[in-house]
Amino acid sequence: MEIKRLHVGKRLSEVAIHNGTVYLAGQIASDTTQDIIGQTREVLGHVDRLLAEAGSDKSRILSTRIYITDMANFPAMNTVWEAWVVPGATPPRATVEAKLADPACLIEFVIVAAQA
Repeated sequence: MEIKRLHVGKRLSEVAIHNGTVYLAGQIASDTTQDIIGQTREVLGHVDRLLAEAGSDKSRILSTRIYITDMANFPAMNTVWEAWVVPGATPPRATVEAKLADPACLIEFVIVAAQA
């Protein structure tokens, strides 16, 4: 089966598609001056854009891994997440407190979705 990659870079591809499944690389905010609410909104916007490019959308997410640098930000992140997800199509999810590669990044999302 063919593997299609989008936004291929030297270090990683932003998206890989195989057998109708879309795998997103870890998505982080570009504007790291924002607080957890702003970074979460920005990252979920990246997710929306990449899923659309791959022929999918947030209602088709199969799993989500969230890496957050401080669990004190968990409630605020959840407020943004709950406003973003599709009611009745909330995906399985795990949230882990982690030190991210860029200390200015407060959150990172890793998404797997089905194509439409």
